Amino acid sequence: MTTAWVGFLCLAIFIFSYSLVIAEEHIHLRKSKPVIIAGCMMWMFIGIYEHGHSGGHAHKHIVELIAEIGELFFFLLSAMTYINTLAERNVFNALRTWLLSRGMGFRKLFWATGTIAFFLSPLADNLTTALLLSTVALAVSGGNSRFISMSFTNIVVAANAGGAWSPFGDITTLMVWTAGKVPTLQFAYLMVPSIINWLVPAFIMYLFLPDEHPESTKEKVTMKPGAKVVIVLGVCTIATAVSFHQFLHLPPFMGMMLGLGFLMLFGFYLKRWGDRDMLNKMHIPEAHQEEVSHTFDIFKRIETVEFDTLLFFFGVLSAVGALQYLGYLALVSQSLYGTIGPTWSNIVVGVLSAIVDNIPIMYAVLKMDPTMGIDQWLLITLTCGVGGSLLSIGSAAGVATMGVDRKNYTFLSHFKWIWAIALGYAASIVAWWFVTGSLR
Repeated sequence: MTTAWVGFLCLAIFIFSYSLVIAEEHIHLRKSKPVIIAGCMMWMFIGIYEHGHSGGHAHKHIVELIAEIGELFFFLLSAMTYINTLAERNVFNALRTWLLSRGMGFRKLFWATGTIAFFLSPLADNLTTALLLSTVALAVSGGNSRFISMSFTNIVVAANAGGAWSPFGDITTLMVWTAGKVPTLQFAYLMVPSIINWLVPAFIMYLFLPDEHPESTKEKVTMKPGAKVVIVLGVCTIATAVSFHQFLHLPPFMGMMLGLGFLMLFGFYLKRWGDRDMLNKMHIPEAHQEEVSHTFDIFKRIETVEFDTLLFFFGVLSAVGALQYLGYLALVSQSLYGTIGPTWSNIVVGVLSAIVDNIPIMYAVLKMDPTMGIDQWLLITLTCGVGGSLLSIGSAAGVATMGVDRKNYTFLSHFKWIWAIALGYAASIVAWWFVTGSLR
C-alpha cells in the first residue's frame, strides 16, 4: 500500500501531526492531541481502503499492536504513580535539602544526577530512571531554567546510554534479548561504548553550565510516615519486574503492576493510620487531627500521573504501527540493508529512531531478520538504544521527562545540544568497533 492513495495520505497525516509535536512549545498544543487523532485516522483510512480490497489483516495487526501499547502504558502508569507517591511523602524534598546541605553547586549536581541515571538505568529501565532523576534535578534546581534544561538533557542521555548495555535496561534491548539475537552476557560488550556515548556530551554541556550554587536553605524537611516503606516497595517493584522477565519469562509490566497493587494496599494503611503518629508529634489534639490531616489517597496519586505522556505513546505507536502495516518501515529497512550493508544501515536506523520511535524501528528490523553476526546485532542494539537521545521525542525516557517540567525542558531546549549528543553517538560507534573486534 506504499504506492496507493491510502499510503500517501497516511504518510502526510503522520508528518503533519509530528510537526505539531515539534512546535508544541510555540503553539501550546499538548503533544498527545495531534498524534492520537493521527494514529486513529490513519487506521480509519486503512480500514476504508481494505473494505474495498480483500485479504486485509488490519484487525489482527491492531490486536498485536494494542498488546505492545498496553504493556508500555501500564509500565508507565505504575512507575509514575510510585514517583508521585514518593513526592507526596516528601522524599524528593528531603533529598533536595540533603543535597543542598552538602554544598553542591549546579556542576556537582549535574554530575551526581547523571552518574546515578547511568548506573541505575541498567538495573531498572531508562524510562523509570529518567523520571526519577529528573524529578530530583527539578527539586534541587532552585528554579534555574538553564540548569533544568541541561541537567534534564544529561539525564535522558545517561539513562538511554545506561539502558543500552543491559538486556532489561530498555524495551528495545528486551526485544533483542527475547528474540535470541544477543545472549545475556554479550550485552557487556556495550558497556564501554555506552559510557562514551554519555560522557562526551556530558563533558561538553558541563563547560556551559552556570557555575552557581542553588539558594541555600536552613529548611528542615521531614519525610512523611511510610516514606521509607514506599522506597523499599519501589525497589522491590523494579526487582520484581526484572525477575518476571528474566526468570518467569513474563512481561515486565506484570511485575510493575504487582508492585502497584502492594502500594495500593499500603496506601490503605496510610489512609487509615499513617499520619496519626506525625500529628501526635506535632502535639495536635486528637479531636482536631481530622481538620488538619491530608488523608493519603492512592487514587489521588494516580490522578496526578502525566496522562499527556501516556496518551502520546498510544498515539505515536498507533501511527507508527500504521506506517509499518502500510509497508513503509519494511521498505526503508530493506532498501538500507540491501544497498549500504549492515554497519551503515544500523547507524542510519539509530538516527531514524530519534525521529520515529525506536520500538517499532527495532520491531521492523527484527521482523526483517537481516543476516548479521552478534557484533552487528550489538550495534543495532546500541544505536537504537542511544540514537533516541538525539531528540527529546526519540525515546521513552525523553518523552516522559518532558512531562516533568514542560516549561523548561522542551523539544527545542534539547535540540540545542543535538550536535554534542551526535558527537557522543559517533564516538560510541567507534568504541563498538574496537570492543567487538573478537566477535567478527
